[in-house]
Amino acid sequence: MSRPVPNPGILDIAPYTPGKSPKPEPGRKVFKLSANETPFGPSPKAIEAFKSAAGHLEDYPEGTSRVLREAIGRTYGLDPDRIVCGAGSDEILNLLAHTFLREGDEAISSAHGFLVYPIATMACGAKSVIAAEKEYRTDVDAILAAVTPRTKLVWLANPNNPTGTYIPFDEVKRLRAGLPSHVVLVLDAAYADYVSRNDYEFGIELVATTENTVVTHTFSKIHGLAALRVGWMFGPAHIVDAINRIRGPFNVSSPAMLAAVAAIEDTAHQQMSKTHTETWRNLLTEEIGKLGLKVTPSVTNFVLIHFPTEKGRTAVEADEFLTRRGLVLRALANYKLPNALRMTIGTEEANRLVLDALREFMGAK
Repeated sequence: MSRPVPNPGILDIAPYTPGKSPKPEPGRKVFKLSANETPFGPSPKAIEAFKSAAGHLEDYPEGTSRVLREAIGRTYGLDPDRIVCGAGSDEILNLLAHTFLREGDEAISSAHGFLVYPIATMACGAKSVIAAEKEYRTDVDAILAAVTPRTKLVWLANPNNPTGTYIPFDEVKRLRAGLPSHVVLVLDAAYADYVSRNDYEFGIELVATTENTVVTHTFSKIHGLAALRVGWMFGPAHIVDAINRIRGPFNVSSPAMLAAVAAIEDTAHQQMSKTHTETWRNLLTEEIGKLGLKVTPSVTNFVLIHFPTEKGRTAVEADEFLTRRGLVLRALANYKLPNALRMTIGTEEANRLVLDALREFMGAK
């Protein structure tokens, strides 16, 4: 008996596996530090805006996310007509792939880049090309060396997930200058709000001055609206026009849209979260390093912890040890980092509990 057959290449795609969610147990407090969610939740103003939309759930949302695009435009000084909003930046990444990739094309991402990149690429029948990194950082020269006549798109998470590293804006510009003009450079800036480095830039300037660069961002991280799925892209007018031709007309719900507007305007809430993150990122890096564990320098709201390969101290064993104590981190075998765990920076209580547990696991006095 015959049955429908997926398009070639679909069944070769490794499904995206999110960080595990904790299983509540009576009498045990559990901390989920596996998904890079903010420990503070969204702005109270965003919650209020979300609730206020409940009285009009029978109405379709405005089809172009105009109110949200205008709020983003005000915040960053951008033309709202060059902004596209989506159900998380993941939807926009997939829209970009469907717009510019087809069977026989190639798209490049880095060795430990976001798993959505190869999924979006291969879903279009294109080949995912992986460029090596240097010390868990994007290597511009490796990307440029991987370019072929079939390359149509380059994915660049800056900062990168799950490594937490970034490359300076001068390197991003060097990458753009070295790519052929027909190649779209996608700057995924999901974690940009956590960066405080003088040599880092979001990428808006490059988008504004080229015809082949876009930048994407999300409301799931510092804004704490992960459950609502809101993301956006700023790009050249011709790319925005193409994306809008295949974008679903009501892809961002009204409650999500209104909550995002309130969130982006609450700068005090964002600054509070950023300050907490920076303080604990530095402290966690220092204290975990004292245990003999390497932590990759991060500019995000998470840290990448490397474990030994010797029995009794491996990442797998550390993951099991921490999970038994209600501390859920992210295992990274699917990112080709089997000897590492990614820890989201949580509340002070959660962070201290992880440090105590790691000291016990490593046998530190």
